[in-house]
Amino acid sequence: MLITTNAIVLSKLRYKDNDLIVKCYTQEIGVVSFLLRGVLKSKKGNSKTAYFQVLSQLQIVFTHKNSRSLQSVKETKSNYIYTSLHSNVLKGSIVMFLSEVLSNTLQEEEQNETLYSYLESTFLWLDSQSDYANFHLLFLLKLTKYLGFYPDTTLIDFPFFNLQEGMFEIKPSNNYALSGENLTLLKKLLGTTFDGLPSIKINAKQRQSFLSMILLYFELHLGSFKTPKSLHVFNEVFS
Repeated sequence: MLITTNAIVLSKLRYKDNDLIVKCYTQEIGVVSFLLRGVLKSKKGNSKTAYFQVLSQLQIVFTHKNSRSLQSVKETKSNYIYTSLHSNVLKGSIVMFLSEVLSNTLQEEEQNETLYSYLESTFLWLDSQSDYANFHLLFLLKLTKYLGFYPDTTLIDFPFFNLQEGMFEIKPSNNYALSGENLTLLKKLLGTTFDGLPSIKINAKQRQSFLSMILLYFELHLGSFKTPKSLHVFNEVFS
């Protein structure tokens, strides 16, 4: 079946001497992996690999065969050329970290239009911004909504949320206790938008603590989730 779809690159891996394996999240059928044969062998191939930088937004034409785990690309073109996402060092750190989280998290071969739209629009937002140090925190928090385990905001006005202790749901039979600065920050982030992020001031220690908490939240809900290898370097960059 010939498919033309928008796609966001999640990861790429060198295979043998001249090939690449590229994992994408597509608008039409979810996660798809592609084998790009010989793209590292020639100048023409090198120009083609530029399309497949992580989190790039593409339009891909390919023949989908259920019997294959790796599909073959027929045509590729950029849907959007970022102005800073791949050239700014700090944004590049966010890109590498979030692409690892998404590659680890998104596994299903099924269409999810709302999730694709979320990814598409938030990366375009990040590309256009100059104040973005806390982008990844709100991005991950809002991502849980599309993955099915968004915090239960109906509890936010309960009396214990007015104290320095509280809870948000992890599993029906298991609640994760949240207190102090992480609770305060959670309440702020739940009540803001990406455009409102610059008004939320967070120091490096608070940022790292909240990020560790939300990664644990992912791990408790997603059995296959692993702490990103890039986390240490990422925290160093934003310390």
